[in-house]
Amino acid sequence: MADEKLKIDEAGEERSTTIDIGGTEFKMILTTKATKEIAKRYGGLENLGDKLMKTENFEMALDEIVWLITLLSNQSILIHNIRNKDDRKELLTEDEVELLTTPFDLANYKNAIMASMMKGTKRNVESDDSKNEVVG
Repeated sequence: MADEKLKIDEAGEERSTTIDIGGTEFKMILTTKATKEIAKRYGGLENLGDKLMKTENFEMALDEIVWLITLLSNQSILIHNIRNKDDRKELLTEDEVELLTTPFDLANYKNAIMASMMKGTKRNVESDDSKNEVVG
């Protein structure tokens, strides 16, 4: 999978954040499916930040970050597999993430996790300037 690009749609590309795990690029995407998994584990997206920041046990914090990286990275693989049934890719496992990263990498990935969450939850709001004109 190292040289082969995942084929996801433009919308997926626009709302993804790319990270490097063991020399392979993965696109992290917050999908509805991932949001449901996060809600099951944390009770909702709003509780995720609190959980990551307040985890007093270092090992537990690492486990949570590894789980999130695996979940968000696998979304782009799942999208690729839906769109390319004859060119399926294997899902990333938590073991692979643990073996192919360092704790320093994981600290950097926290920013990528937050970026993918922001991109996944952003709303495209366009203003119509003609409605905002002051007539006087």
